Amino acid sequence: MNGNRFGRLFQVTTYGESHGEAMGVTVSGCPAGVELDEEAIQYELDRRKPGQSQITTSRGEPDEVRINSGTLEGYTTGTPIGMIIQNKDARSGKYEPFITAPRPSHGDFTYSSKFGTRNWGGGGRSSARETVNWVAAGAIAKQVLEQSEYDIRIKAHVNQIDDIEAPDVSFEDMLEHTEENEVRCAHPETAERMRELINEYQKAGDSIGGSIAFEARGVPRGLGAPRFDSFPSRLGQAMFSVPATTACEFGLGKESRTYTGKERNDDWAFYEGDRDDVVAEEGDPIPIENDHGGVQGGITTGLPIYGEVTLHAPTSIPKEQQTADWETGEIVEDAQVIGRHDPVLPPRGVPVVEAMLYLTVLDFMLLGGRINPDRLDDRPGAYETEYHPSNPRNE
Repeated sequence: MNGNRFGRLFQVTTYGESHGEAMGVTVSGCPAGVELDEEAIQYELDRRKPGQSQITTSRGEPDEVRINSGTLEGYTTGTPIGMIIQNKDARSGKYEPFITAPRPSHGDFTYSSKFGTRNWGGGGRSSARETVNWVAAGAIAKQVLEQSEYDIRIKAHVNQIDDIEAPDVSFEDMLEHTEENEVRCAHPETAERMRELINEYQKAGDSIGGSIAFEARGVPRGLGAPRFDSFPSRLGQAMFSVPATTACEFGLGKESRTYTGKERNDDWAFYEGDRDDVVAEEGDPIPIENDHGGVQGGITTGLPIYGEVTLHAPTSIPKEQQTADWETGEIVEDAQVIGRHDPVLPPRGVPVVEAMLYLTVLDFMLLGGRINPDRLDDRPGAYETEYHPSNPRNE
């Protein structure tokens, strides 16, 4: 099975199945000299983990991360970083009815038809549990960017559940309010309405979809290459890798189809140093508006990168559905997915979307030479550093 690696220079390779022994990730291409905070990685994993509220699966996974390579005395060494998260609360018995009778709209049959076998417990490799690896890797990318000379900040929030849509919120609102409620909506009043609606679907044994708005600030201009390695094409790949993604938009997104060229085009002006959302020197040309979402010609402009990811309703629901058992040749009309599943995905999807954005931005920063791929201090040839180990015999 291929397709388990993401990134060009900052490469993330993952392994593990939903009900397997453990989930794991190897991060290659992390510069040396990053002071790695394991608690900060755990914090991001806690935001994604199951059982954190009444609107998430009750599966009791602590998602405790253990780093087993790539660091020395708290600093990265430039070698691959290995991380492992044990599965503690897998209950595969609930999935036995679906070994040869695929659950509706899951990857069960497609996996079996491709490989002739599959790990059927909890959906195996196709389960969204696998994103725990992405969040762990994204937490490392976040720390690399935070310790670099660039002030890059990334945040996301749930902006819509079903037909309840939050009004536009500022980046500061997202930073301040997203984590204040279990829906992870940065507009508190809308979050309450979303929570009530989710309760209704949960009581009815059904699920519902929604969307996540994201924004990145401080990303310098000039990242990305036209066509196949453009910034939006690579970020689009990242977001469409998130389980349940059905749409990913940048800037005006699908609304741009209702704009004329004159309306959508961003006029240019000279930067006067009066905007904190722009990465530019005074006197540089900058777009006045940002309907393009921080990207023009596939290359970043220095303005905020923003967009939206749509996630469909969770497919595991206890309502009776129909499936076909290929082993018996019978139609099963009362199939019920009895287990522990989320009624809605965006609240736990927020840290996943943020992680994929961090991974994409850092990879482009390394590819563009903005951050030295070998070492964060950008001092090639220097061997006496604050993070180099000392000889205890010399003390």
